[in-house]
Amino acid sequence: MIKNYLKKMIAVEVLLLLAFYAEAQINNPVIWSYTAKRTADKTYELHITASINMGWHLYGQGSGRELEPTTTFNFTKNPLLSFDGNVNELGKPEKYYDKNYKAELRYYTNTVDFVQKIKVRSAIATVVKGTVNYVVCNDRSCLPPKDVPFAINIAGK
Repeated sequence: MIKNYLKKMIAVEVLLLLAFYAEAQINNPVIWSYTAKRTADKTYELHITASINMGWHLYGQGSGRELEPTTTFNFTKNPLLSFDGNVNELGKPEKYYDKNYKAELRYYTNTVDFVQKIKVRSAIATVVKGTVNYVVCNDRSCLPPKDVPFAINIAGK
């Protein structure tokens, strides 16, 4: 009797864990990865890559209009670094006109790589920290904007 009760309790716990995992996947349809690639002496490219679950899409950086869903980056100040230009998007954007925003919006499916060029002012190892804020949607709805912190190690000489 106790043995059957324990088996049932374990089965219920396993089902609850599976349900929790499935819900977590739905609420986190984007996996972010971060790398630094040295391109020249004291010059790096930061690659902030979004892998997007099937059926979802991630909005690009947009036109800067205030109410559009966009992906934005906020880098923490670091006296050892200088930023060279803006964050560039590498991927195949899909475009459509959204009558609610009265604007053409761009979004990505599958993957997009955001690249920021930086220059290091010293040979000392450092870390680039910041957050990425993004909106992800499927055909039925959008999730609320989400901030994800990141830290990218830059090797010293």
